[in-house]
Amino acid sequence: MEPEPNVWAHPGLRAAASMEDWPVLLKTWRKLTGSSQSKLGALVGLAQPDVSAIENRRRTVTSAEVRQRIVLGLGVPLELLGVRRDELPMPSLVLPGVVSDTDVERLIAIRKRGLRLDAASLDAMDALLAAHRRAEDTVGSRSIAPLVTAQFEEVAALYDQARGPLADRVVRLLAEYAQFLAWMAQDQDNAPVALGWFDRSYDWALESGYGDMAATTMSMKAHLAWSRGRGRRCVRLGEAAASTAGASDATRAMAVQMAGRGHALEGDAGDAYRRLDEAQRIIGAASDAPPWLYFYGESWFAAQRGMADLHLKEWASATGNLTAGLAGFAPAYRRDRAWYGSCLAHSYAGAGEAEAALSAALGVLPDASEVGRPHAWGELRRVAGILIRRRASEGRELFDALAALD
Repeated sequence: MEPEPNVWAHPGLRAAASMEDWPVLLKTWRKLTGSSQSKLGALVGLAQPDVSAIENRRRTVTSAEVRQRIVLGLGVPLELLGVRRDELPMPSLVLPGVVSDTDVERLIAIRKRGLRLDAASLDAMDALLAAHRRAEDTVGSRSIAPLVTAQFEEVAALYDQARGPLADRVVRLLAEYAQFLAWMAQDQDNAPVALGWFDRSYDWALESGYGDMAATTMSMKAHLAWSRGRGRRCVRLGEAAASTAGASDATRAMAVQMAGRGHALEGDAGDAYRRLDEAQRIIGAASDAPPWLYFYGESWFAAQRGMADLHLKEWASATGNLTAGLAGFAPAYRRDRAWYGSCLAHSYAGAGEAEAALSAALGVLPDASEVGRPHAWGELRRVAGILIRRRASEGRELFDALAALD
């Protein structure tokens, strides 16, 4: 349930905010909105056990980062905290080390004077967005989304005044922000919000003649369809993305492999592998990629091909492709390692290799709990279910490990 429009008119909630009594604030906000600890945690970038620990005073909010997450995530009126908006740090600065020292200096200057429509400000926001894309791989979307939303609002304020040679640049930057916000909503399994952001990104991409972003947005909508089990829609959106004018080879490869995964979801092995083979040829010859596809290459393609193998119950091929893909992932890609690692556990379980399935699952369990909810976490639950139905003792062991972190 979303917060009521007048939730911050409640005297008890206002008093808790004024005193920065975070346990009372969280409990009261949840009571007024009918929200669970998990729902509140998704808004402020905290796991449910952390919310519980704060509410029960087992954990104290002392860091500026957590304080800022609560303020931004719950929309705490700043006047209740005794500060003005322009006194708050630039949203990026609550994640030390995410941006370079030079970019920090630029961002501080922007905050002091306000975000202006000039090349220097847009360069700084470009660098900030790129840094947060990479940070999200490590800390997860729950932590990053409130910060990126605040930054998007800074850029969106320039839209009406954008004229001349910088106008297209502003719209392109808005398209990139919207695409990233859509991805993070999708990562938190919030399909309606994701679709809304995807539509905005696509519109801005078309407005600014940004074919690569238009194709990316369409391809990611195909991914959303795939995640909802809608293979036919996944195929059609993937094919549409691949044929978009202005798409780079890397973007086309991503779209073609999405179409292949859609065919696999439908059980059509012939078309699935035909499109996957085509995507592999494209990505092998690609010379560059747009900045938001910094991660895309042979390792990611192998892992994604492994997911198609899973749909087709080609367990040996799935295990080989997922293992190869994971071997090329940097340790910083915690969310992706959690997801593909849980898929690897699924492939072992499907093949009847219970011991290997448990080992793979336990290997990614911490990351699945901290940054891989709900998708990797849900996949590990499916693995436990498969093993339990097959009467393998490893299934109960995995179930108990999951329950201990739930």
